[in-house]
Parts: sequence; structure tokens; C-alpha cells
Amino acid sequence: MVRVLLLSLFLFVGTTSVYDYKVTGLDGKPLELSKYKGKKLLIVNTASKCGYTPQYADLEKLYEQYKSKLVIVGFPANNFGQQEPGTAAEITEFCTKNYGVTFPMAEKVDVVGENIHPLFKYLTEEAKKMGVADPVIKWNFTKFLVDENGKLVAVFPSKVKPTDEAITKYLN
Repeated sequence: MVRVLLLSLFLFVGTTSVYDYKVTGLDGKPLELSKYKGKKLLIVNTASKCGYTPQYADLEKLYEQYKSKLVIVGFPANNFGQQEPGTAAEITEFCTKNYGVTFPMAEKVDVVGENIHPLFKYLTEEAKKMGVADPVIKWNFTKFLVDENGKLVAVFPSKVKPTDEAITKYLN
């Protein structure tokens, strides 16, 4: 009996993935990450008034180039330098008008601190298990690459551009 319970607990714990977390889109509707099973995900904390904001252009380029096997999901966050002060409507307009963003954008969330979104808590804990130094998210535009089964495979700091070979090698 104990062996069965331990095995069940192990299987339950071992099944955690990004698909287990609830996410809302910038439009206020549920954004079902599970519908992207079978594709890689690049989850990025974004900001509209950051030195790295031009990475939106490269994120869109990467999304267009690899959309048959990759989905990018942007998560606006106002945690660093108050660089994402906008409302959902303002963020949507900014991303569309300035960078032609067509990849999914989630609602603004906290990616660090006591109000961290559960998805980012999971991603940072998984990153630490992989040996990524704390703090995992040091600034805007940290990128989490998730495999086709919802498991984290790599983390890239802000300075790594979306089109860098460090990322694209996972997509070719």
C-alpha cells in the first residue's frame, strides 16, 4: 500500500509542466498553454520601456520563422525599473504598432517577489534545479525555453537576443 502511494505521488509530482498553470491573455481571455503541446514554448517576461524592448522585433521574427514548431508567449511585467506601467490595451497597442507582434501575449504579471505568478515560480524553481544561478530572472526579457512536453530545457538572460544561435540551435 505504501509503495503504491509513493509511486502515485512520484508520478503526480513528475507530471508537473507549464501546462498545469492558468494563464490569462492580454485580452482578458484564458490563454491555454496546453493547446501548444507538441511545440516548443519560449516564455519571455517583457516590458515596453526597457533597453531590451527592441527584442520584440527579434521575438516576432523568430516566431514567424519557426511557428510550425515554436510558440512565443510574452508576459509583460513591471518588476524591473517600473518599465511596464501600461494597461493591457496600451501594451497591446504598443506591441502591435511598434513591433507587429502576432505571438500570444499574456496579462501583466509579477515574475519575481512575493506576488510572483505561479508559472514563473515554477520556471525559476526548475531553472535552479538545472543549475541556473539565483536570481534566475535578473531583468526584463529573460527567456525560458520549454520543450514539446512542457518541461523547461534552457534559460537565457536578457542580453541573449531571441535570434541568437544559443536559442536557435534548439529549433533547427
